[in-house]
Amino acid sequence: MAGVITASEPSWIVPFTGLSPRQFGKLVTVLRREGADAVRRGRPWSLPLEDRVLLVAAYWRTNLTMRQLAPLFGISKSAADRIIDHLGPMLALQPRKRFAKDTVLIVDGTLVPTRDHTIAEQSKNYRYSTNHQVVIDADTRLVVVVGRPLPGNRNDCKAWEESGAKAAVGTTLTIADGGYPGTGLVTPHRRRKGEELSDWKQAHNTSHKQIRARVEHVFARMKTWKILRDCRLKGDGVHHAMLGIARMHNLTLAG
Repeated sequence: MAGVITASEPSWIVPFTGLSPRQFGKLVTVLRREGADAVRRGRPWSLPLEDRVLLVAAYWRTNLTMRQLAPLFGISKSAADRIIDHLGPMLALQPRKRFAKDTVLIVDGTLVPTRDHTIAEQSKNYRYSTNHQVVIDADTRLVVVVGRPLPGNRNDCKAWEESGAKAAVGTTLTIADGGYPGTGLVTPHRRRKGEELSDWKQAHNTSHKQIRARVEHVFARMKTWKILRDCRLKGDGVHHAMLGIARMHNLTLAG
């Protein structure tokens, strides 16, 4: 069965990955170097590595079911499922381990509707969701850390520590919104009852809000990948999808 979508036709790469054919080629080269195309026992892969990477990206971008996606690549539903399970973790973003002294980070949590109720809980969006703590570099807007997903009813203040994001950042200066009180992060000044904020505090809050908005812009770009609007993957699948999409986002920004 011949497929419709293939990486050998460059026009398919940009819509599904957001990468130029040159960037996509570099990504495939890195994955091959990391062992993604190693010879394995049993049945060989039905698609070359380039097409397998494109398939995973297409799944994350469109959120089509396996039954819908597989014919587009000319393979079976079970083969498409195996490719996603194998390559998804390999596409994951590796957290940055070191930060320059003058680095400023921004953290915020985002909810991803997730159908696996073993890891999701009903949240403020009234859907079963997972809470993902995402940390970006304030200067470059690159994603540097993504915490492990927690149930969606977990507030950001607890999720910051429990997801592992706090440990990954260490003592690096990090900006957050008002939902992180008592965490040691740089948060907006709060007005006490019966008091007004001084002019300098109001000015600081305005500057803080403008800088913190950068992480919201990152979320807006990442949520164009439809799997982050309704994730059907189980177990670590939603975590791998978030990390893989973060890596694609960084590659796009890096040029």
